[in-house]
Amino acid sequence: MSATPSAAGRAMPPQEPGWRELWLKEDWWAVWLGLGLVVIAFALFARGSSIAWIAVAPAKWSTFPELGTQLAANVPRYVAQFGLFLVIFTIATSVMGHRARSFIPSFLLLYLLSLAVFAVGAWDQAQRYNLEPPLVALLLGLLIANVIRLPRWLDAGFRVEFYIKTGIVLLGATLPFTLIIWAGPVAILQASIVSVATFLVIFFVGRRLGLENQLSATLGAGGAVCGVSAAIAVGAAVRAKKEHVSIAITLVILWAILWIFALPLVSRALQLPAGVGGAWIGTSEFADAAGFAAAQSYGGMAGPATGIPGTADQAISAYTLIKVIGRDIWIGIWAFVLAVLSVTRWEKSETGRQVEAGQIWWRFPKFVIGFLIASIVITWAVGSASYGEFNKIVRPALVAPITALRTWAFAFCFLSIGLTTRLREFAPTGGKPFVAFTAGVVVNVILGFVLSVLIFGHYWAALRH
Repeated sequence: MSATPSAAGRAMPPQEPGWRELWLKEDWWAVWLGLGLVVIAFALFARGSSIAWIAVAPAKWSTFPELGTQLAANVPRYVAQFGLFLVIFTIATSVMGHRARSFIPSFLLLYLLSLAVFAVGAWDQAQRYNLEPPLVALLLGLLIANVIRLPRWLDAGFRVEFYIKTGIVLLGATLPFTLIIWAGPVAILQASIVSVATFLVIFFVGRRLGLENQLSATLGAGGAVCGVSAAIAVGAAVRAKKEHVSIAITLVILWAILWIFALPLVSRALQLPAGVGGAWIGTSEFADAAGFAAAQSYGGMAGPATGIPGTADQAISAYTLIKVIGRDIWIGIWAFVLAVLSVTRWEKSETGRQVEAGQIWWRFPKFVIGFLIASIVITWAVGSASYGEFNKIVRPALVAPITALRTWAFAFCFLSIGLTTRLREFAPTGGKPFVAFTAGVVVNVILGFVLSVLIFGHYWAALRH
């Protein structure tokens, strides 16, 4: 059914598919696939086993013969893992109406490229050059797409949103609610202040510059929460244009890469304790992988040789509490709030017609529900375990393998972003989105410094891990 033009010249949303969306929409398939993996992992964990065997990825290596030996020894595991991903994604895309004969060879290429990306990331000198897998995947994809120019039919397997949505559901399984309690009020308070302040700055600067509500909201979410994931989630919630999400992702990645190098260098120049530097990075970075690389880089500088107090673990723990736990939990909050605003105010003013309240449900990113359910499942698994027991028992047997599969999904996503981005076709959007996002970056960094160093510095410097 085609959309009906409104008085304002914008298309009204088509009739919703009802219950059919449970098997026709990527959001729901991401939920089914992500939760399916989580439930299987939990069932095996409860029986004293694990999915770790199939959650394989290259381990640290220093020479090519060592890497070759390692890969050869794990061929059955990689074949099984590829088979798992291929089956579940092919079934899902086929039911949604896409051709399996185009998807299968495309996904094979995607998996092999992802394996190469992980191999680069596992090199023992990778940290020195900030070669984090998601960033390597993005750059490799951009290089291939804009130099080799792959045929368009291969785009069938480069399904950016599907992979990131599945990854977000799996992300929920790595964030049990008990972690929020263990994080403590300081981490949650600081992360919440930064998330709200950054979003509001980007949104209102964008509106002052004349950007649409939907673009301003997508930019704000990308800067306030967890970059690409948040931009896609909120973009779906407010029905932003495809180019709006692309702009947000581009700006997130641009600043994320810059901060990988800048934040550790400035922190070292200021001789910040490792925990304080990790907290500042957690409030200032925009992508989980990039932030982890920066925190790990700064943590590696700690010690008597540099005079930086603390340990590498303190830097990583502080970063994790602020960014991966404190800020990432805002995905669902912003998606819901902005879906309500879009339905009740923005679209009514644009079309002159009242949008049905039911639209809030139809457009709310369903994979966020999967994220929450996955978190509940793992919270149940954790039970009454202490933080020490969680790290010693639950994390290696249950959470770590799920994290590995999530990392693969994110690698598929970042490679797909690069492989489907033809820079020569990227429509010029002017400097306004950049100005709006950068205003948030400035506030983010300054506010993060004040909170991490001046207000809560004593807490982060003494952080136990």
